[in-house]
Amino acid sequence: MTLYGGIEGGGTKFVCAVGSGPGDIREEIRYSTGTPDESIGRAIDFFSKFDGLRAVGIACFGPLDANPKSPHFGYVTTTPKPGWSQTEFAGRVSRALHLPVGFDTDVNAAALSEYRWGAAQGLDSCLYLTVGTGIGGGAVVEGKMIHGLMHPEMGHLRVPHDSATDPFPGNCPYHGDCLEGLACGPAIEARWGQRAETLAPHHPAWALEAHYLALGLTNFIVTLSPQRIILGGGVMAQAHLFPLIRAEVQSLLNGYVQSPMIQAQIDAYIVPPQLGNQAGVLGAIALAMNAEQDAADRL
Repeated sequence: MTLYGGIEGGGTKFVCAVGSGPGDIREEIRYSTGTPDESIGRAIDFFSKFDGLRAVGIACFGPLDANPKSPHFGYVTTTPKPGWSQTEFAGRVSRALHLPVGFDTDVNAAALSEYRWGAAQGLDSCLYLTVGTGIGGGAVVEGKMIHGLMHPEMGHLRVPHDSATDPFPGNCPYHGDCLEGLACGPAIEARWGQRAETLAPHHPAWALEAHYLALGLTNFIVTLSPQRIILGGGVMAQAHLFPLIRAEVQSLLNGYVQSPMIQAQIDAYIVPPQLGNQAGVLGAIALAMNAEQDAADRL
């Protein structure tokens, strides 16, 4: 069977795997994110053991440059993570392993894996939003990840914020009360004085959290019109949040979107990741598959 390498490069941990998709992960390692030399070097050492790899995909934290026509393609760019700003990643891996390398954000890759193998399999489009330490999103339309001026930064969408009812100013260092600043895990902890996973299901935090996330999702629904929305990340591990979000999305749309998926089947429209915590590294393997095809097309 054809084998590919995948790197899920997170801000706190790296996951490297070799395989061809769900159910065929031959070997996997996990380690804490260190300096670029440590983290990238360890990934290269891992993949060097395998003969016959066709390509490697990298699903990485951002911001990053995923434009193949850019002179800085494959770089982590203006990240606040110490030591990683303006770090070349994809090129180092490609030169060391002599393989094509795909490179994109972790959330775009997760969207791609759920589209190819998971909760959005068989559909034309999907949106993946992760809600955890930050909020990030990626989207796939007709099999292609959305790019343009840059990769999407969905967590920095501005949403209505009534300071009279919610005086919390938000914790985004750039925008204060953008979606991430109001609804990410650290924002929940800063507002309520407790980590999200310690809050009881009936705590008022959850109605407010559902409101902000639903505001974001309604904007994505009326702009991108995805056929499925997938919500992952640590905050979304609180399963009781899903029905609150679904009900709030229906309320905010107020019958405007005349689709059975919104009106009658919303439980099947806004869903958790089918691939679970494997969505990221499987997305990296999907990026590797795309990179192999792109390299073949250039011949």
